[in-house]
This record gives sequence, structure tokens and C-alpha cells, in this order.
Amino acid sequence: MRIAYLDCFSGISGDMFLGALVDAGVPAELLEQAVAALDIGARLEISRVTRNGISAAKVDVFSHGEKDLPREIYWEQKAKDSADEYGNGQHAHNPAHAHAKMAEPVALLEHNYALQNSTPARHETASPPNSASASHSHDPGHDYEHSRGLNQIRSIIAQAAISDSAKATAVSIFEALGAAEAKIHATEIEKIHFHEVGATDAMVDIVCAAVGAEALRVDEIVCSPLNVGGGTVKCAHGTLPVPAPATLELLKNAPVYSSGIQAELVTPTGAAIVKTLVKRFAPFPQMRVEKTGYGAGTRDFDGHANILRLTIGETQEKVSSDISEETIAVIEANIDDLNPQVFGYVMDRLLDEGALDAFGVPVQMKKNRPGMLLTVLCRNEDASKLTDLIFTETTTLGVRQRAEKRRTLAREWITVATRWGSARLKVASMNGTTTNCAPEYEDCRRIASEHHVPLKAVMQEVLQLYLNAKR
Repeated sequence: MRIAYLDCFSGISGDMFLGALVDAGVPAELLEQAVAALDIGARLEISRVTRNGISAAKVDVFSHGEKDLPREIYWEQKAKDSADEYGNGQHAHNPAHAHAKMAEPVALLEHNYALQNSTPARHETASPPNSASASHSHDPGHDYEHSRGLNQIRSIIAQAAISDSAKATAVSIFEALGAAEAKIHATEIEKIHFHEVGATDAMVDIVCAAVGAEALRVDEIVCSPLNVGGGTVKCAHGTLPVPAPATLELLKNAPVYSSGIQAELVTPTGAAIVKTLVKRFAPFPQMRVEKTGYGAGTRDFDGHANILRLTIGETQEKVSSDISEETIAVIEANIDDLNPQVFGYVMDRLLDEGALDAFGVPVQMKKNRPGMLLTVLCRNEDASKLTDLIFTETTTLGVRQRAEKRRTLAREWITVATRWGSARLKVASMNGTTTNCAPEYEDCRRIASEHHVPLKAVMQEVLQLYLNAKR
């Protein structure tokens, strides 16, 4: 299986993820084309930087000619500029004030949203409480009047010239971000408004993340535990503890820790990317490494490389013994009042969220009602989130869970080159003898769809090529 592994030992942000993608081989032109397709006045600037001696790719977003800044750097600069401005009795002609106004549009980087019908003046809503800038008079040049709602963002993404799957992924990331903010502010997701420039930066990061992740052509993205940082962060809602509320909401069920660095290492956009793209969390997997990429954050810490590492390769699923044994969780629920169409959707969702297997068996329930027995096999660490999914998506009022031992044959992935492209087989063995081999359905389905050939013909050729190679 081809996977991508995210090492989040210094957290993750949107720009760090894009930098790691580019450094791992995703063409910069592909991301630049995605930004241009949005047509929102943004562009990328890609450079190489060093973080504590490690060379990494740095991706900066420019919106209408102005460079994006991390929000805490923006607020620190704003407070300094405001203090200088009032100390000198100057306002419009103070060079420091001009610099603040240039940096100000990027204050909403990755997190700062206002509710619909919020106060329109930028200095009143975007400044932390009690900051010097909170007393500024209204400046029409800094209004929030051009904020974007989620429906407008969906429309912009829908019209962009990127693949349908990348569009769906980008919208899912934005919806995760909006849902977290809506919960924090006790409102509906459709009432969350992403301010024009803040949304521009977030849209670039999120759409490029979706396009770049698709370009990796991996079966799944796996993630390490996330170093969230510590201390506090300044934003439009004032000074808040790290992780910020929206970030913490997005990281539910994810393993997190703090190494003691007093800074925000996981941003809300980074957390939303992880929540949407990552299939599971695990230590560094056994794999054959093909590529490695490093994406740089803006800050450079002493004694700590502020980078995100992305490693791509094939997992080594062949184990030392023929049969391995592990303890897994088995979750069951009896369901007799659910639309059959919804049942199929739930099965797909469970598998997408990391279930090892999911299946339904027709049963005759009490009062002679026909029903379904839903059974889910999963890793112990995934049991809680999959149980929550069953409660959320089905009509059941209770589930059962037990631990069972599972014994599995040694298996490995073999790739063969067909006349239409490469495809994989899963090969199982016992006592050194192949006991089963099966073409990977998704690979064969993709080839059949792209080349307009019968699926069974593709699967037959894949199997025949493997058998011929063994002779």
C-alpha cells in the first residue's frame, strides 16, 4: 500500500503542508494553477529556507499584493505600531502606521472569523480586547463588509478548474473549519462568515492542500501525534490559550501533546486539513521510503526545527512470521428502522473512517420485525470515534463492544505493469506458499474507467501477469 506519513513534531499549518507537498515532488506549477483557477486575487511565492539547519520549502500566500503573516506576529506588530503611533501623536502619515495597514489584511490568517451581522469596523472586531487599536475611529478602508459565507466559498470552489474530487475535499476541509467555529460560537455553520482576506488565504491553503494531496496518488495519509505548542495566542477574539478553541475542536480523537514550546504550532487550518485528509494516527510505519519533503513554518525557533515532514512510500506489510495475531475491537448494533439507502452510506463512512471491515447481516428481531445486524471490526484506538459515527448516522439507541483476537496471514503488495498501466495484487502466504492472490479492485477499476476496457479483462490480465512472473 502506498502511503504518505505526516511527522507533526512541530505541528502543522496550511503553508507548512503546502511546502512539504512541493518538497516531496508535487509540481509547484500545479498549485499555482489551482490558485489562479480560484480567481480571488492571490498568488504563491515559493522559496527555500533553513529551519535550525534543515533545508525546507517555504510557501507564502500573497493576497492582492500583500504577504500573509502568522496572526500572532501581526498582532505584535499592530500593538507596536499603535504604541508608536500614539506616542508620536501621528496617525495617517506615520510610516509605522502605514506598515501596520499593509500587514493588517492578513490578521485573519487561518482562524479569525466573524458571525454574520457582526460589527463592521475592522478596528473594533479584529483587535484583541483592550488593545490600543480598539480605540481607533472607524476606517472605511478596513471594513468587514466583503466577508464570504460558506455558500459563496463553495460556489467559488465549484467554478474553479480543478478536479471534482479535489473540489469535494476542499469543501470538506472548509466545512470542518466552519463547523468547529460554529460550535465554539454557538451558532449555525451557515452563519459563519470568513472575512474576505482571511478567506482568501484559507482558500488558497485549503484548495492547494486538496489538489496537492490528490497529486500524491497515495492510498492513505497517516499522521503522527501532533505537537500543539503552548502558551497563548492573540487573535480577533482576544488572547486565548494554545491550542485555540477551534483547533482543539478539530483535533477531537487525535493524539496530541506539547513539547513545551510557547507558541501556536497547530493552526485551525492545519487541524482541519488533518481532520479531513488523515485516515489514522500511528507511529512511523514500516515502509519502503520513496520520497521525503520538508515544509517550513514562518518562525525559526532556537534548538527546534519548525518544519513539517512528509514521507511517501510503500508499506511493508509482509511480517516475519506467516501468521500474526492482534487484539481488535468488534462493535455491533441491531437496527430495524433505518432506510436501507442510509445503511449503505453508513458502511461507506465506517470504512472511510478507518474500520478494518464492516458488514450487515439480515436478522429477525423482536415483534417479528426484520432488521440488520451491523458489525464493525476496528483497531482499539478507533472504536470510540466509530461508535460515535454509528450513533450519529443510524437510528440505533445502543451498541455492543467486545475485544477479540484476530489472526491474519502474512501478506504483501505486488505491482505488475499491464498494457494500460500499473496495478497491484494482494498476495497472502503460509509456510512459504502462496495461499491467495487478488488484484486490487480500486487499481483495476481506475484502469478500466480511464481506458474504457472491461473491468474483468483488467483483473484477468493483472492476475495472469503475476502468475507468469512466478513461473
